[in-house]
Amino acid sequence: MTAAIDHWKSPEPGRRRLVVAGVIGNVLEWYDFSVYGFFAPAIGENFFPSQSKSAELIAAFGVFAAGFLMRPIGALLFGYIGDHRSRERALMLSVLAMAVPTFLIGLLPTHAQIGDLAAVLIVLLRLVQGLSVGGEYTTSVVVLIEQAPTGQRGRMGAMGVGGAFAGVMLGSAVGTLVAWHMPTAALLAWGWRIPFLLGISIGIAGYFLRRELHFADSPRREAPPLLDVVRAHWALILKVTGFKILDAVGFYLMFVYSTTYLEEIVGIARGKAMAINTIGMAGVLLVLPIAGRLSDRFGRKPVLLAAAAAIILFSTRLFDLLWHPVFSVPLIGQLGFALIIASYNGAAPAAAVEAFPAGVRCSGVAISHNLCMALFGGTAPMVATYLIDRTGSEMAPPIYLMVAAVISIVFILTLQETAKAPLPE
Repeated sequence: MTAAIDHWKSPEPGRRRLVVAGVIGNVLEWYDFSVYGFFAPAIGENFFPSQSKSAELIAAFGVFAAGFLMRPIGALLFGYIGDHRSRERALMLSVLAMAVPTFLIGLLPTHAQIGDLAAVLIVLLRLVQGLSVGGEYTTSVVVLIEQAPTGQRGRMGAMGVGGAFAGVMLGSAVGTLVAWHMPTAALLAWGWRIPFLLGISIGIAGYFLRRELHFADSPRREAPPLLDVVRAHWALILKVTGFKILDAVGFYLMFVYSTTYLEEIVGIARGKAMAINTIGMAGVLLVLPIAGRLSDRFGRKPVLLAAAAAIILFSTRLFDLLWHPVFSVPLIGQLGFALIIASYNGAAPAAAVEAFPAGVRCSGVAISHNLCMALFGGTAPMVATYLIDRTGSEMAPPIYLMVAAVISIVFILTLQETAKAPLPE
C-alpha cells in the first residue's frame, strides 16, 4: 500500500489530477445516468401509460437500454475531441452532456400533458446521456491502469470502476431519501423528478473541478482508428466483449433493476428496496479494492473464474433470500451478490486493458466495453422484466444471470494471463 501511495505522490501534478478527475468524473457521470433506472416504475407510468404494469416497465427500461446504444458512438466522439482538441475539453463536455439532459428530464411534461411527444423527448435526452457515458468511463480506467506499476494495475483498475459504483450508489442513496420521505402517490406524481433536478448541481461541480485541470498534450491522430482496430484486433475485441458479459448483466441486474424487482415483484416498500440496494453498493465499494489486489497477486483469470463460478452456484439461493418480508433477509441476499459481482468487477478492468497493445488500447477497450454494455448491460432490466412476464416465473432473472456467467467463463478461458507481465506495447 505504501508503494502505491508513494507512486501517486510523484512530482507530476498532471498525473494526480487526472486520477482524481477520472474517479470523481465517474461518480458524477454514473449518478446522473443511473437515477433513471431507479425510478423506472414512475417514468413508465408518466411517459408510457398502459393497462399493463409490465408493459409500462418494459417501455421505460427500453428507453434505458436506448441510451446504451449511443455509448460506442460517444466513445469515438469524445476520444476524437480529446485527441484533436484537448483532454480538458473532452472531460468538461462529457460532464455537461450528462448533467443538462438529466436536469431536462426532471422538467419534462408527461404523456398526460403533451401526449406521445413526451416519450420522444425522453428518448432523445437518454441518447445524449448515452453519448456522454460512452466517452467517460473507459478512457479514465485505461489511464489509471497505464500509470500504475505492474504489480498494482488490478488495484488501480478497481479504483476506476469504484468511481462508477460510487456514482450509482449516490443515485440510489438520493432515491432512498426521496422514497423514504414521500407518500407513494406523490413520488409517482412528481417526487421522481427531484433526483434528476439535483443532477445539474452535480454537473456544475464537476465542470468547475475539471476546468482547473491542465494536462500535457497527447499525440494527435488524423482520425479515430476504429476500422484499423476492428480489422487487426477483432479477436481480442470479441474475447473482451465476451468475458465482460457477466460484468454487464450482473451490474445492471443487481444494482439497477433490483430495486424495481424488490418493489414490483417481491412487494417490498420503495424506500426499503432502495435502502437495500444502497447498502449493497456500499459493500461493493469495500470489496472492489480487495478483488483488485487479489488479481494482482494470483492473476486475473483465477479471480474472474472463481467469481463467475460463484454466480452459477449461488444465484438462485441468493434470489430466494430476496423473497422475505423482514428487511435484513433480502439485504443478506443483496450483500451476497455484492461480494460476488464486486470480485468479478475488481479484476475485469485490468484484464481488459492488458489485453490490447498500447497503440489501440483506448479504442479497443472502448469498443469492447461499450459494445457489451449496449447489447447486454442496458438491456438487462428490460430482458428480466420481459422474461418474468412471459414465463410467469419470478426466478427468471437469476437464470439469466447464470447463463451470462457460463458464457463469460468460455471467453475467460481464451484469455492470456497478464497480471505479472508488462503492458503490451
